[in-house]
Order: sequence, then C-alpha cells, then structure tokens
Amino acid sequence: MRQIKSIVIAGLLLTFPRFVGAQTTVKISEPEDEVIISKHIYGHFSEHLGRCIYDGLYVGQESAIPNQDGVRSDIIDALIDLKIPNLRWPGGCFADTYHWKDGVGPREDRPSMVNRWWGGVTEDNSFGTHDFLNLCETLGAEPYLAANVGSSSVQEFTEYVEYVLHKGGSPMAEWRKENGRENPWAVKYWGVGNEMWGCGGNMTAEHYANVYRQYATFMTDWTNSDGLFRIASGANVDDYHWTEVLMRDIPKSLIEGVALHSYSFVEWNEKGSSVDYSEEQYFSTMKTALMMDELIVNHTAIMDKYDPENKIALVVDEWGGWYEVMEGTNPGFLYQQNTMRDAMIAGTTLNIFNNHADRVKMANLAQTVNVLQAVVLTEGEKMLLTPTYHVMKMYNVHQDATLLPVSFDGPTYEFEGESLPAISASASKNKEGEVHVSLVNIDAHKSHTVSLSVEQFGAKNLTGTILSSKDLQDHNSFEAPETIQPKELKSIKIKKGVAEIELPPFSVLVLKAE
Repeated sequence: MRQIKSIVIAGLLLTFPRFVGAQTTVKISEPEDEVIISKHIYGHFSEHLGRCIYDGLYVGQESAIPNQDGVRSDIIDALIDLKIPNLRWPGGCFADTYHWKDGVGPREDRPSMVNRWWGGVTEDNSFGTHDFLNLCETLGAEPYLAANVGSSSVQEFTEYVEYVLHKGGSPMAEWRKENGRENPWAVKYWGVGNEMWGCGGNMTAEHYANVYRQYATFMTDWTNSDGLFRIASGANVDDYHWTEVLMRDIPKSLIEGVALHSYSFVEWNEKGSSVDYSEEQYFSTMKTALMMDELIVNHTAIMDKYDPENKIALVVDEWGGWYEVMEGTNPGFLYQQNTMRDAMIAGTTLNIFNNHADRVKMANLAQTVNVLQAVVLTEGEKMLLTPTYHVMKMYNVHQDATLLPVSFDGPTYEFEGESLPAISASASKNKEGEVHVSLVNIDAHKSHTVSLSVEQFGAKNLTGTILSSKDLQDHNSFEAPETIQPKELKSIKIKKGVAEIELPPFSVLVLKAE
C-alpha cells in the first residue's frame, strides 16, 4: 500500500471561527432502477503492519488482556457492533512476501521472516490463516484473502485455495484437518496479488494481465458452483491505462472484480501531522478525498466500455487518510491519530461509494487497528474508538439498502481562492421502508442549513445522529477516550412535509425518516 499522487501544501496551525452559511435544499427521488448499496462497501483491512495485528488485534492466549483465542475481546465486541461485513488480510505490500504455509501448524514449529516493507521487524507467524479465518467467523464477517503473487508460484497459490476450501481427500485438506480444522471455511473473496504496479513486483499492466490470467485459470472453489470472487490488483489512483489493459486483456470468465487504491493526504512527500495541522493542510486533504468521485467516474467509464452488463465490480480495497506517524513512534508502523478531519474523510468517501453503488461493490478502509485511518487504537490494556469508527457505525444503516438518488445545489467551502463542495450526501431505503440520509459539512467555519422534503415518503417522524466537535483537530485519547461521541437528535421538526436541519462546521449527520 503506497501512493504517488501529490498536492503541494503547507501552513500553520489555526483555530477556525464559525459562521452561518446559506440554506441548501436536498431532494431525494425514487430510483428509476434499483441499485443496492452492497454491505461490502463498508469493509475493513488488517495488514501485518506495525501494531495492527500484533499488540493490536492479537495479544496471544497467554495475555492478561481478555481475549478469545488470542484476539482482544474488546476489539471483537467493537467490530461486531460496527457490523463489519468483510475483512481483508494479510496485506497490502506484506501479502506479496507472505508464504501462507509458514503460518499454519504448531506455533512453535513456524519459521520466522523479516517484514521488509514495514519496519524490518521479525514476523514469527504466530497469527496465521486459522487465526484470521476463525476470527472472521466470530465477527460474522466474510474473509477477503489477499494472496501472494509477487514472490509466490501458481502451485503455492492454488494449494492455498485448496487448503482453505477443499472438503477432504486432497493433500491440503488433510493437512488442514491435521492442523485442527475439519471443515473448510467459507472464503469467497480472493485478491490475486496486491499493487502489482509497485510493491507487488513493479510490473507493467500488460505483464500483470498475463500473470493474472495464469493464476486465475487454476483457481477453483472445489465445487460445481465456481463461487470464487477473484479480484485483480487494480490501478494506483488515476492510472487509467492500468484499468484499460485489465478490462481489455482478461477474459470476463476469469475475473469478478478490479481493485483501486487511493489515499487522502496533504502532500505525498510531506504528509504533515495527524493532529497539529492547519486549515490549509485540512483543505488539501479534503481535496484529495473528494477526488474519489472523479476517480470512480473515470475508471467506471473504462469498465463500462468493456463490461456494459456491469458484471465486474470496482473494489476500492485501500482508502483513507495518510499522515506522518505520531512523534516518537516507529516510522514503519504508520501509527497516527484520528481527528474530526478523518471523520470528514470517512463521511464524504462513504457517500461517494454509496452514490456509485452500481459499480462499486466493495471497499476496505485502511486500516482496522493502530495503522493509518484506524477505527480502533490500543495502548496496553487500553482501547478507544476513533471518530472514524463512529462515522462508520452511523452509516451502517445503508448496508444492503436501496440507493435513493440525491440532488442539491450546495454551498462551497472557500479557502484562499479555491473552493470545494461543502455538503456531501447520500440516501437509501431499507427493507423495512425506513429512509436514511447521511449528510456531511466539511466547511471549517460555516454551519449550513439543509432543507429536506420528507413528504413523498410519508414520513411522520425524523430523528438523527450527529458527530461534531468544537475544534477540527479534536480526537479521542487514552486519557479522554470519549471526547468525540455521536449524539442523538431525538426529534426534528417537520413543517408541511419539509424539515430544516442545521449542519455545524465539520460535522456528520445521519437522519432516519419513518
């Protein structure tokens, strides 16, 4: 996982005075064609990177910290409450150096390796395939295995599929049983390598397309259903040539998804602090975050050309904010804090994914614990939930709901002669007929009033949950873990079928009409 796009920005830490902006009328329509917002858009990513796995998710069965088979119980509870639909593992860049056989069998017999990508630490392989897949079962989340192509072989790759999915009678299935797992796991999603344009092997698109065809040809779920969902390593940001080649050169019978990676940052080579940032740095970060809409539109246009029936999914399996590591921490561990800026990234990005749910079928926030835009941070026995966690929990009402088109002429967020859309929105209707609307105001200074017509849905009651704070740099710390918490809006007045809601600066609001 890395990124090479950049926007130059600099500045000093500022405080942001608040003002009242103009009113925005948001219109929600009944869809002409039903589009379901896949729950898998709300997926997560856990790489063997820094303290994501070890000293994060996994503390070992002998730890004094309460755990289930070595995984922290408090994190398990938090992720279940978040309703995470899938979890990607073991990388990232780590995936293409990971040899799965080193992570199965008795722990005392597992060989060690050096994690060359992330800090040069020694990996003892104590958390392996059984641990991960059993964790996914506990969470009720579907596993997404990013398998090694860069330093592996077709045989090693397909033996991995056999080990995980074959019922019995094969060498790999029998080995799995010897290692304590009688029945196969239900693993549908498989990544065929990661960032093959970079840490996965520095390949050209043309070369990788041929490599992918070779690996995918030998993949099977060992039943007659061909139920595997094979995801090709996709483009870095706006490398549209990469998507063009994959869509053109890979037979549609061999592929179910194409990946895309894009991070939000200040400037790639000078990412700035995750806490002590200026408005200029905030504005630049939001500019890269909102680029996600343009990227999806352009990559989708290429996919539409080769796949007009929309059978191949766009999978944004790495996204989130990326800053400098917290002072005093290992630079290879990518540990950063999580402020209201990250809540803005999460809210706007998820709205973008929702609104493009016809092509975007899966996405994975980077990363789950202690790395980049994490939803959980740990320090010894302490654990806290970040603003990003709260946004994703607020938004899980959209999972597997029907997308409702949203239109509005919104205000802009102005900074030093540049402007960005201040308001972001998406809406859905669930199977129970409830309508949910998610709204974000990224403006660092102005609150904006939103006028929302709910009459067409026959709504008699409107409630909401809001995430806001006094200062943009506010965050939850281990000393004050509940500084930023969602607050319930018990009742919102509706006059003649129209509700007026004030969105404070840098806030996220999810409404329910029923």
